[in-house]
Amino acid sequence: MQRNEFVEKIKEKNKNKQLTYQITTFGCQLNENDSEKIAGILEELGYQKAQEPQTADIILFNTCCVRENAEEKLFGKIGELKNRRQSKDFIIAIGGCMMQEKQMVEKIKKSYPYVDIIFGTHTLQNLPENIYKTLQKNEKVRDILDIDGKIYEDLPIKRNSNFSANVTIMYGCNNFCTYCIVPYVRGRERSRQPNKILEEVRDLAQKGYKEITLLGQNVNSYMRTEREKGIVTSPINSFSKLLYEIAKIEGIEKISFISPHPKDFTEDVIEAIAQIPKISRILHLPLQAGNDKVLKEMNRNYTKEQYLTLVEKMKQKIPNLVLSTDIIVGFPGETEEEFADTLEVVQKVNFEQIFMFIYSPRQGTIAAQRDDQIPEEIKHQRFNKLKELYETQVEQNNEKYIGTMQSILIEGTSKNDPNLLTGRTNTNKIVIFKPQKGYQIGDIAKIQITQNHKWYFQGQIQTP
Repeated sequence: MQRNEFVEKIKEKNKNKQLTYQITTFGCQLNENDSEKIAGILEELGYQKAQEPQTADIILFNTCCVRENAEEKLFGKIGELKNRRQSKDFIIAIGGCMMQEKQMVEKIKKSYPYVDIIFGTHTLQNLPENIYKTLQKNEKVRDILDIDGKIYEDLPIKRNSNFSANVTIMYGCNNFCTYCIVPYVRGRERSRQPNKILEEVRDLAQKGYKEITLLGQNVNSYMRTEREKGIVTSPINSFSKLLYEIAKIEGIEKISFISPHPKDFTEDVIEAIAQIPKISRILHLPLQAGNDKVLKEMNRNYTKEQYLTLVEKMKQKIPNLVLSTDIIVGFPGETEEEFADTLEVVQKVNFEQIFMFIYSPRQGTIAAQRDDQIPEEIKHQRFNKLKELYETQVEQNNEKYIGTMQSILIEGTSKNDPNLLTGRTNTNKIVIFKPQKGYQIGDIAKIQITQNHKWYFQGQIQTP
């Protein structure tokens, strides 16, 4: 049977039933985007999002394998479902990156035999068939490909927002950083065709979306593999050209992207950012470490000096630019002197945001096999040093926002106070403010920043 036949058979089986689903997502925005597609598929099959998650007819986990604590959380949640497994039509499904690791699949099969469906990163499109097999034949489905998957377009999608959307532009990674499992679970780089990306963004604009985030493991190598293979048919054959075309789409007011790699940040991309006002003025530039020896052992393919030179070039060419970054603390073999180089880079660059991670060995990576792992106590000591430096810089950086006027997309109500609205500056700073007549969620408002609260600002809508 073709995919549509499975869809129709399940829809018929679910007819006149009020069936629900619950998706729990671990990991990055790429996983979040996959979960939106899973939700779209499930709603196409006749399921609706559960108001009470614990009673859902399908409970699905979309997994991440970058951090060890994601595994612990997953196993805890699966264990909680054991008693519900007596229901015939109740389905437990696990998908995503973690399911591309053979040892994880074996553990689930052995310790949690009541899980119905296991699928990997390359077989999401087969979900209707897998659910059909489970419902109709009571089969345990294991649907995992070890090879690089194809790009499947036009899958249904149920987005989490009505005005801000993620758009995946490429899949996989070719970099093989020695600490990272992603190339092994997501496969090699594969770029979506530009006409499909532009079609998706135009459709979003027509539906009233104002903000998009372009997603990929290494967005600034978009179409590189295809260029090397000589299979590019579109004049939009690079990330910079894609940015220019997306910026032309009327209705899209804000554009951001993650994640670029410093070694691939070419002049044409810098020039495009400088010339396109719609692009966010906070750019994510993962450092990971500030010492040349550690960077080499990480297989990052740039030096401390090359990174700092790139930062200086970007700041000179892009007005009002600020940077965010990722830093790994406690990489195997890292000495105190080498960690001090990381602190020096942080001091020089003055990042607007730092996502700090304590190194976590991932089975199957080169770094995990090393016998010079750093003791946990030392990792935490270094993490605290980095955190202290960063928080000092945050306080200083925030002062420059006081009194400024910011163009902010109103995202919703504040988590801490439902009487206030919230949004973000063009540099990703959270702002809370009182509602104002004539403005609603999804609008873009001019807001003056009035108070600094370290991790967020207070502001006031300025009416015309």
